[in-house]
Amino acid sequence: MLLEVKGLNAGYGFLQVLWDVSLYVAQGEFVALVGPNGAGKTTTLRTIAGLIPPRQGEIFFKGELISKLAAHKISQMGISFVSESLNLFTAMSVHENLLLGAYVVRDRQKQLETLDFVYHLFPRLKERRNQLAGTLSGGERKMLAIGRGMMSNPDLLLVDEPSLGLAPNLTLDVFNALETLRQQGVTILLVEQNVNTTLHITDRAYVLEQGRIALEGKSKELLENKHVKEAFLGM
Repeated sequence: MLLEVKGLNAGYGFLQVLWDVSLYVAQGEFVALVGPNGAGKTTTLRTIAGLIPPRQGEIFFKGELISKLAAHKISQMGISFVSESLNLFTAMSVHENLLLGAYVVRDRQKQLETLDFVYHLFPRLKERRNQLAGTLSGGERKMLAIGRGMMSNPDLLLVDEPSLGLAPNLTLDVFNALETLRQQGVTILLVEQNVNTTLHITDRAYVLEQGRIALEGKSKELLENKHVKEAFLGM
């Protein structure tokens, strides 16, 4: 397993959000974490990325225990977190934001190769490479955040709500980009509200409800699950 989470409990202050969450992601998999608002999906990603210390449980990455490491150490090990808030440097150009994403990569040639890949993946970013990130549209900012996440050549990409607030055509562009990354061998753990589209493009999925894993399985099988149909697909 590339990533393994065992019995994870986490929260904020006195509020516990996650209760005994266990999941795994194998090398090369595209795995989704879906569920209603407030279920703890983002908290799960933030805890894996080291931004929230777990109260109980263990997180293993490449067989090493990482649940006690600082966020920057986890990033250096090969986990890249594309947060819902994006955290772009709005007063810097698209090109500068992308290069900042490669700060852990010491090989200049590798940086340039990855930059070319990102520009190929998102041609719109190449067109706007000298434009300030703060002047981009919502969809373009999502693309930039994903592209910057790829600049560190991660072994695991954590992506939080990439379609949130986007028009349908831009949502399709973002999902197509994620599918391309999967085809390129990138391992992805995706948190997403668009359950229908997510289950059509991912390999496996976990359904998180009230901070606990309620269901798990192959995405195609979950599409036919009665509870998933009623709760998330409006059937």
